[in-house]
Amino acid sequence: MNMTPIQCTINGQAREFQVDPRTSLLELLRSQGLTSVKQACAVGECGACTVLIDGTPIDTCIYLAVWANGKTIRSAEGEVRDGVISSVQQAYVDTGAVQCGFCTPGLVMTTTALVEKYRGQQLCRDTIRRELAGNLCRCTGYEKVIDAVLASVDNKPGCNGQGGCGRCEDE
Repeated sequence: MNMTPIQCTINGQAREFQVDPRTSLLELLRSQGLTSVKQACAVGECGACTVLIDGTPIDTCIYLAVWANGKTIRSAEGEVRDGVISSVQQAYVDTGAVQCGFCTPGLVMTTTALVEKYRGQQLCRDTIRRELAGNLCRCTGYEKVIDAVLASVDNKPGCNGQGGCGRCEDE
């Protein structure tokens, strides 16, 4: 079998692998013990396998490991620092957005990217719904997830995330 060498950074650690060119990044990350990267739909529809690659949320089930060469990958495990969960993870806990937990790591990573993208800007619930559209959840009903995002984002004064301020993109 023809193996391809790749180098990438996973949760802050430089790593080197020999991978079959047909191996998904999901398979590679799971083989490395990253259990937050869930195997679910296998077609890029549910977001359970979402990680950040160079800051962008990516469904690893449809992303080949060889494409990760030279990239920086962040999973939910990597968001924990010195045993302390990230502010996004804490917001999920505080708002009750965690139900069964299967989709939570993917939602957390998408939210992390959203928070980094919109830091200091206003977000309303409709914008958040659009940004999270690639993540499916059977348990939460999404409202608590949206609350977690709002708790994570530094909204500008005058915006409560509900609209009506005249400055949200949904209005």
